[in-house]
Amino acid sequence: MIHEPVSKLKGIGKETAEHLAKIGIDSVHDLIWTFPYRHEDFRLKDLAETPHNERVTIEARVESEPTALFLGKNKSRLQFTALAGRHLIKVVFFNQNYLRQKISTGMIITITGKWDRGRQTIIGSSVTFGPKTEQVDFEPVYSLKGGLQQKRFRKYMRQALDAVKEELPETLPYTIRDSYQLLALQDALEGVHFPTDADQAKQARRRFVYEELLEFQLRIQALRKANKEHEKGITIRYDLEKLKTFIKALPYELTGAQKRVVNEICKDLLVPQRMNRLLQGDVGSGKTVVAAIGLYAAVTAGYQGALMAPTEILAEQHAENLHAWFEPIGINVAILSGSTKAKARRELLAQLTAGEIDILIGTHALIQPDVEFNNLGFVITDEQHRFGVEQRRVLRDKGENPDVLFMTATPIPRTLAITAFGEMDVSIIDELPAGRKEIETHWLKKEQLNSVLMRMSQELEAGRQAYVITPLIEESDKLDVQNAVDAYEHLAMYFGSRFKVGLMHGKLHPDEKDAVMRTFSDGDIHVLVSTTVVEVGVNVPNATFMTIYDAERFGLAQLHQLRGRVGRGEHQSYCVLIADPKTDEGKERMMSMTETNDGFRLAEKDLELRGSGDFFGKRQSGVPEFKMADLVHDYRTLETARQDAAKMLYDEAFWQDAEYEPLREKLVSSGVLEGNRID
Repeated sequence: MIHEPVSKLKGIGKETAEHLAKIGIDSVHDLIWTFPYRHEDFRLKDLAETPHNERVTIEARVESEPTALFLGKNKSRLQFTALAGRHLIKVVFFNQNYLRQKISTGMIITITGKWDRGRQTIIGSSVTFGPKTEQVDFEPVYSLKGGLQQKRFRKYMRQALDAVKEELPETLPYTIRDSYQLLALQDALEGVHFPTDADQAKQARRRFVYEELLEFQLRIQALRKANKEHEKGITIRYDLEKLKTFIKALPYELTGAQKRVVNEICKDLLVPQRMNRLLQGDVGSGKTVVAAIGLYAAVTAGYQGALMAPTEILAEQHAENLHAWFEPIGINVAILSGSTKAKARRELLAQLTAGEIDILIGTHALIQPDVEFNNLGFVITDEQHRFGVEQRRVLRDKGENPDVLFMTATPIPRTLAITAFGEMDVSIIDELPAGRKEIETHWLKKEQLNSVLMRMSQELEAGRQAYVITPLIEESDKLDVQNAVDAYEHLAMYFGSRFKVGLMHGKLHPDEKDAVMRTFSDGDIHVLVSTTVVEVGVNVPNATFMTIYDAERFGLAQLHQLRGRVGRGEHQSYCVLIADPKTDEGKERMMSMTETNDGFRLAEKDLELRGSGDFFGKRQSGVPEFKMADLVHDYRTLETARQDAAKMLYDEAFWQDAEYEPLREKLVSSGVLEGNRID
């Protein structure tokens, strides 16, 4: 029965089956594995112990006749007073005017709704007449569409569970269930769909959360194990003394975090497995110098290095830094981009193939077929999320299994790093260089814009530059927010001939964007109005002031990335958030930005507020959409599942004992394993 079409269940005809198919339910198996997203709690509560804004069910006696206020077409507000225990409260129902004929003074009713503690009011969602007689205290609530209704859906679920409970095979080994006191599968399914109390629902969820995270971590850890054991790498035996001399000659001492990460990279270089490491570092934490040390280590061992950046201007900035560090010690650094002239390109590629270029920096131009290295040993991809998987693979394949380092300035919470990037080793630079001034961040309302412009003028008069960021390029009839074109025109008029205002946005051709950015970098543009295209990688140390319009429309991670465009020089920098958030979450984001410059703390907060799906963007996150698990609230279970998965894969019992067979089969079906184990 478990794999039969859902139409085999009583009451499900063709039309209902079509509605179910639209939410991914084709079989009885699909149905029982469709979990509720919450449970309605219909237990009677004492209002004295009920927090503000919580859903509550109470019994009450009606104390006044209901009165109705009509608010427009098909809209009404019904109101009466009721006595619930010792509390005289107001009860309000919206758009349920028919209740006026059914409710009268002296009646006992059972109300479910949201409790407004301050106003001593319940905003009712449902009412039954008489004392509470329902035996069900917890009802599952499912995410349904179309013509599907909760009550009928629960009937289908009850029927399905009763039909298949005898044929459901256990999917978690007894050893694990016993160790963590987890419910058996049949009990867990009953508990998640039809709990008799809160604890049963909690224990059912606990089992499914662990199982989901364990299965995912088994796939990740199996991939990691296969990479380490099957992908041959190269042993880069670098010259330690030369490396130490290079580090000592730097104009500043490395931070403790930089030293730790350098040691992690150097350790990888010496082992015969290919390095597959993600380097996370907040804006301004000094990732580039760490990358340079890794590149130099490879060069001292006779290998070439490559660094790929997403934009030409970012590639040029890297080239400028690396030239300054390497030219004095005879290391040949070159840059290749789309704007490299044909003759210069031919000469450069000939030198590269001959091994005369030690380090090549560039954009997507590095992955063109005619780019051939002599002995590529170390590959770095900067802002790795800006490149596709295939683009990164093509660059890697330019050498014989070179070591690979991915860099990102987007701080990623640990819970996401061990899921989205679980097959990589992760290094984190979580310390800013000494003497770096913190950016002062202020949150102001739209009516305070004039004071912001006056403060910006002071910075410009002192010889500094400024960014102005807007969420849109042009005016929208759907959104009442500032746009780049209007902001540009307003500021050009405001500053007149005193200061030059520039405009940059995503509709410009890449060459046009680079040209505008170069003009700003050279100081010929004083105020740059832009959308979020300046978010990553641009380094203009003279820019000390940033204004972000409608800041509530951005996530914390993005706001932090934008703010990181200032504060890159010796002068104090400022970021002003202009926002009128309507929600508590929006206000919390603005407060968080003013309270800390720590990107990792903000990333954790962003994950908490927005969820993992929105943190990266649905399509490119690499984070699965779990049925039950929540990466924010279940992070301890995630860590436990990760440790368990890593241990299992090296345990003979996992590969031999029958109780682990369901987990082995899921690994095989996921495509991670070619046979029934990793050898």
